This record gives sequence, C-alpha cells and structure tokens, in this order.
Amino acid sequence: MKQYPAAGGIGAKILAPSILSADFGRLKEQVAETAKGGAQFVHFDVMDGTFVREISFGQPVLRSLRAETDLFIDVHLMVVHPETQVESFVKAGADGITFHLEAAEDPLGLLKRIHELGVRTGLSIKPATPVEAVYPYLSDVDMLLLMTVEPGAGGQPYIPESTDRIRQLKRYITENDISCDIEVDGGIRASNVHVPLEAGANVIVSGSAVYKGDIRKNTEEFMRLLQ
Repeated sequence: MKQYPAAGGIGAKILAPSILSADFGRLKEQVAETAKGGAQFVHFDVMDGTFVREISFGQPVLRSLRAETDLFIDVHLMVVHPETQVESFVKAGADGITFHLEAAEDPLGLLKRIHELGVRTGLSIKPATPVEAVYPYLSDVDMLLLMTVEPGAGGQPYIPESTDRIRQLKRYITENDISCDIEVDGGIRASNVHVPLEAGANVIVSGSAVYKGDIRKNTEEFMRLLQ
C-alpha cells in the first residue's frame, strides 16, 4: 500500500486531479503533467450507468494507468453493489477505495474488507444525504468524500450549501478526536478553492479546472493555493 505523500499524513493538503476530464488519447502524458505540477493523487471516477447516469471506465484502464504513474490512485466507486467491485480494483492497482454510503448494504463490513485488502478506506455521500449519516462509520474511515455537486458528470457548479456541510463534518471530527481526511469533489476551481479549504476540507478534487488548458500550470496554481 502506498502511504500518503511525504508532505504529510492525514490532514495534509492534497490535490487529486480527476481524470474524468482528461483526454484519454493522451492520458499517460496528461497525468504526468499533473505530477510535474505537484499533484499527489489521481482521482479515478468509476461510474456504472446505474448509480449515476453515465458510464466511465474500470479495471482495465486502472491497470494501464498503474503501470505509468507512481501517484496515489484514489478510486471513487459511483456504482451499485460496490462490495462486488472492491477486490478487483485493489488487484488492478488502487491505493484507496471510496464507495457511496447510499449504495452499500453493509458499509461497516465493506470498510473493514477494504482495510483487510491493504488500501485506504473512503466513504462518500451525495449532497442530499445528511452529514450525520456518516458519523457511525468515521472511526473506520481514512477519508470522507463530501460531494459538492450531484455525482455523475463533470463541469457542474459548486453547490454553496456544501460549505456548511464541510464545516459540520470538520467540527464533528475535531470534537470527537477522529483521524480522517475530508475530501471534496465538484465545481472546485482556483477561484473558489479557498472556500472548502477554509471550511475544513484538505483533499481537493478538481477535473476540468486542471485538465483544460495548460495542465502543469493549472496544477501549479492549485498547489500554490493549497499551501
């Protein structure tokens, strides 16, 4: 299992560019540009056409990408029955697996299984799911992903109400002395990344704002703002 970047462990500020916005004809080259710019993670969105409307990519793409990068690969399963997919994604090269609370029949059991497989655990919730729903699981979670848009498509605007949700989660984690990263995903750009950061998020997912235009320059700008 890869450890979190040398910049720090849980709580370190991390950029996780989402390859959902990359050019798949140039994926190796473009991911390398994010690494040169300082990004520590690759955010790997898996969509099944059922839990969310669109279909993205799966294990074959992950295996190919794993052979080309040493970055931490953060797999986000937006799928029904995630328990049937976890082991194959770990074997394909995932360093962390995040699944949706809304899709899991036994979230605690699945979190324990992911840990047994030797990778980082992540749990995600949609914007309409109350933050309190994740409280019973946080002691078994390395990273909680709060979606700041409706999952399933890139390029959506950040939902303003997400900021209070981040603050609520950060407050609960702090008050209960829980060791857990807060990841946010959706509508985050250089112009507004300060909003989730100030609210308490420390792992920032961004797709089109990184991959559209000069990828290395965009990544470097995000990393400057994360300092």
